[in-house]
Amino acid sequence: MKKILSFVLCALLVVSFLPQGYAEGTVNVFNWEDYIDPDALKIFEQETDIKVNYMNFTTNEDMMVQVRTNPSAFDLIFPSDYVIERLIVEDLLMELDFSQIPNAEGTLDWLENPSYDPDHKYSVPYMWGTVGILYDTTRVKEPIDSWKVLFEDTYKGEIFMLDSIRDSLGLALKYLGYSMNTRDPLELNAAKDLLVKQKQDGIVKAYQVDETKDKMVAGEAIMGVVWSGDAQYAINLNEDLAYVVPKEGSNVWVDGMVIPSAARNPENAHALINFLSRPDIAVMNQEYIQYSTPSEPAIEILGEEYLNNENLNPSQETIDNAEFFYDIPPEFMTIYNALWSQVKNAR
Repeated sequence: MKKILSFVLCALLVVSFLPQGYAEGTVNVFNWEDYIDPDALKIFEQETDIKVNYMNFTTNEDMMVQVRTNPSAFDLIFPSDYVIERLIVEDLLMELDFSQIPNAEGTLDWLENPSYDPDHKYSVPYMWGTVGILYDTTRVKEPIDSWKVLFEDTYKGEIFMLDSIRDSLGLALKYLGYSMNTRDPLELNAAKDLLVKQKQDGIVKAYQVDETKDKMVAGEAIMGVVWSGDAQYAINLNEDLAYVVPKEGSNVWVDGMVIPSAARNPENAHALINFLSRPDIAVMNQEYIQYSTPSEPAIEILGEEYLNNENLNPSQETIDNAEFFYDIPPEFMTIYNALWSQVKNAR
């Protein structure tokens, strides 16, 4: 209940600070924090005379509450794949006019018709990546290639886990040989039990999200579960760190660009999607954010250094061994929340 109230309060706060006027030359953007190069937005404004009103969210769930509360407040939003699936089901997205987005033709083939938007009507990929283990190569005792290391006593009290129900439960499921998208109660319960034991055994140092990358750079733990872009950010600052996607498989995710069905400035939103899909701008954002770009022409510009970096450009085998998250129906989400509550409250 507290979590729901928090989402509602957050929604009300965001709505209260929304721009009151929707000028013809305006686009209202709702994106993750620190997820675009500010210089790119300046270039867009200079080239188009369209003013960008830029707002941030911190979780997909917060974003969903705010879009439902005031769907006409935003012209362009950047949800993750499974949330795009949910937004489509709830009829909250506009079908894109791809004649206004010619730069989207450069999208990597394997992202052209994803499971979350199978007819490729509603979204254009913005960034993508994987989930894996970031570790300190000077303090590990063996090669790291399996989720198993997160559940052993070897690094007791030295492991950061993601404070994310989908990611942490998902990796436990993959380690046990199950799909990250299973709805089987026995499989879900087995994953929950594994995470509960991990916490009770004192293996987990903390559950956190964005702060993990900086704490790993500072040497505050031996390993942590992170998204690939955060891993690359940390490795750039500390050469003793390395990243691996475990052999059991993982999550491959995409954050996409979509236009709410009630958007007041859809043409300007199309213009911004096309701009962000432009190869030179996609390169700017990749270098700023450190996640993987879905733009094939941008990859050609980035060249060998990008192509040879498996954190940013994983092998097709790694991608094929990973899964997109599917949306969890509301009636099933109560089960997920109950399982996660047992993990977080374990003593």
